[in-house]
Amino acid sequence: MTEIDSVHLKTVEQRLLWLSHWMIHHANHIRPNPDGIKVGGHQASSASMVSIMTALYFSALRPEDRVAVKPHAGPVFHAMQYMMGHLDRERMEAFRGFGGVQSYPSRTKDVDDVDFSTGSVGLGVAITSFASLVQDYIAAKEWGADLPLGRMVALVGDAELDEGNIYEALQEGWKNDLRNCWWVIDYNRQSLDGIVREGLFERVEKIFDAFGWDVVRVKYGALQRAAFEEPGGNALRDWIDACPNAEYSALTYQGGAVWRQRLMDDLGDQGDVTALIERRSDAELAALMENLGGNCVQTMADVFASIEHDRPTCFLAYTIKGWGTPIAGHKDNHGGLMTRAQMAEWQAHMGVPEGQEWERFAGVADAEGLRGFLDEVPFFARGVRRYTDDRLPAPAISGATDREISTQMAFGKILDGLAKGDSALVGRIVTTSPDVTGTTSLGPWVNRRKLFARTSRPDAFIEHRIPSTAKWEFTPKGQHIELGIAEMNLFLLLGAAGLSHSLFGKRLIPIGTVYDPFVHRGLDALNYASYQDARFIIAGTPSGVTLAPEGGAHQSVGTPLTGMAQDGLASFEPAFADELAVIMEWAFDYLQRDGEGDPDERTWLRDETGGSVYLRLTTKPLEQPGKRHDDAFRQGAIDGAYWLRPPGPNCEVVIAYQGAVADEAIAAAGMIGGARRDVGVLAVTSADRLNAGWTAAQRERARGNTGAVAHVERLLAALPHECALVTAIDGHPATLGWLGAVAGHRTIPHGVEHFGQTGTIGDLYRHFRIDRHALAASVQGLTSGAPVL
Repeated sequence: MTEIDSVHLKTVEQRLLWLSHWMIHHANHIRPNPDGIKVGGHQASSASMVSIMTALYFSALRPEDRVAVKPHAGPVFHAMQYMMGHLDRERMEAFRGFGGVQSYPSRTKDVDDVDFSTGSVGLGVAITSFASLVQDYIAAKEWGADLPLGRMVALVGDAELDEGNIYEALQEGWKNDLRNCWWVIDYNRQSLDGIVREGLFERVEKIFDAFGWDVVRVKYGALQRAAFEEPGGNALRDWIDACPNAEYSALTYQGGAVWRQRLMDDLGDQGDVTALIERRSDAELAALMENLGGNCVQTMADVFASIEHDRPTCFLAYTIKGWGTPIAGHKDNHGGLMTRAQMAEWQAHMGVPEGQEWERFAGVADAEGLRGFLDEVPFFARGVRRYTDDRLPAPAISGATDREISTQMAFGKILDGLAKGDSALVGRIVTTSPDVTGTTSLGPWVNRRKLFARTSRPDAFIEHRIPSTAKWEFTPKGQHIELGIAEMNLFLLLGAAGLSHSLFGKRLIPIGTVYDPFVHRGLDALNYASYQDARFIIAGTPSGVTLAPEGGAHQSVGTPLTGMAQDGLASFEPAFADELAVIMEWAFDYLQRDGEGDPDERTWLRDETGGSVYLRLTTKPLEQPGKRHDDAFRQGAIDGAYWLRPPGPNCEVVIAYQGAVADEAIAAAGMIGGARRDVGVLAVTSADRLNAGWTAAQRERARGNTGAVAHVERLLAALPHECALVTAIDGHPATLGWLGAVAGHRTIPHGVEHFGQTGTIGDLYRHFRIDRHALAASVQGLTSGAPVL
């Protein structure tokens, strides 16, 4: 790196330090605050990262690289985009306000070029390793061979290393021969509640080394390294190495005079060391002691430039939290803010004239030179790096023809049928599962499409001619990525693969399977993937207490409500194979949509925006209803419900069910048919979509559109007011209990509210009152105006 580069990097660093802190100060002390509470913004956490980010973005990165920014360094990222002219002042002034730049970098809520959303700490770190794996997967395919390989970079707060999902990701990365991944740890040794324990870096290094990472310790800045070369410098370095974290932070906060007193007390020898200290003013001494490697932009740029291999690399960059500001080193500075007085004094120190606080190049002596430098920064050469890829036509899907079949088995047969074809979409499907590939019916797909690895690995059982239903052959052409038992990794991989069209310009159709109760074990990562607008299909199977012999630990209760509540995820629970076929054919197209989101007046759902899909499936075989091809059935299955048995004009009872209890609901309707008139059976395939359409239609009517009618409202419109609804689901009863509110019908919800246990399906259905006799008893207990006891 030339000297002029070093000069301009230092200028950029100081501009980013100022702009990031000013936007936070403006939000907390200048902008009107009707709520009267602190807006926040993490000034100190931004300061500790500013040198690292300057060196990274303005020296090391190329356009094909992707970065997950430490959440609390979001202001530095936005300041950088603002300085490059990619973000307007209005949004900067509205930082942490409605319509302004977000508290933490967001792909979906920010307008600047965010690669990965961050905010739920640890997840932004781990997804970079899975993005690297996805990059390798694409590059190994004929249709992805032209992909330029970039580095997937995570900027990590040292306190984030407490998050367990990071270590799960490290193990998965080792198993999959991870490469082109950098994690830069901001080792400022301070967290929200205090000072990080002594010796953490030694454990960090050992952990990363054990998983095959290169570890680069960046402890000393250029000023410190130069001082160490002076007479007495070895003693100063030894003192720095031995100084406890808390002590170093406290001395930093107190400043140069206190540094001088302490160093003289500990090291003063009336010789070389004393002379080293006395050659520096208080300000120079403070600058020297705060010049740790991570706070030295030249050092960080040199270190990044020194890496010429593709092995995963961890940079342990020592920093001062709050570096360069009046609150540097204070143990309360994580959520602390500079006062008005501190900011005024610091503004003068930073050389920013009053009234020019928002100027991109305020106080820069060589503004034209800086503009020229910024114009040549490689990372920004292509502008915003949001790519896309052509939509792939969804192949026609035929449902299984078995007389009796479970939805889990039908799911496996559908994928096996697709695997036999050669459509463009099928070539982009990538499946994954956390060590439950066979038990979630992905086995036939994997046997045909094989497992992915960058280098081929044969199946020893095939080589030794040992009979096995599983043909686990690893090859670069493989279309299944096998994971260990870590559901967080499953959803992080689905998140990374589900962004491939945007990150790499190559569309993937990711499909994951997991035992349904363990959807909740990976729920944070599922929410994270959805927040980024990643596109994937997740099949939760087996589900409910219907998985009877497995006991309560493997039985799911709340997942239907999760499916309803999770934004960005369309949730379905089909009962029959033909429903599943219709839904999956629709889902393959839905995953690829990226429209404006105008509501469909038929359902009031914003389906043109697209999203991910959750399928809650079961192992319980059901007798199939026969061939159904009518539009009402097909569209109803997608919209969320259809009449399996239409109600008559004098209908007294409707039984509405979702999922595996279909046979119990149908049988109950038959049992009560002789005593109740015109009984209807409503097949609900998606309480999520029914409910979303209903609430959206209500909002539209509140805005004055009296003609807004939801799909569920049309379904229930013809029912007499005195008609009762009995709902049934192998899941929480609240999933369908709201149906009575649509048109004011009395509702008796049946479902599961407590942990299950082992037993037969019949035992558990009777225990939880979701069997046909319990449903019929609820109907028989109906009397006008009286509650059912």
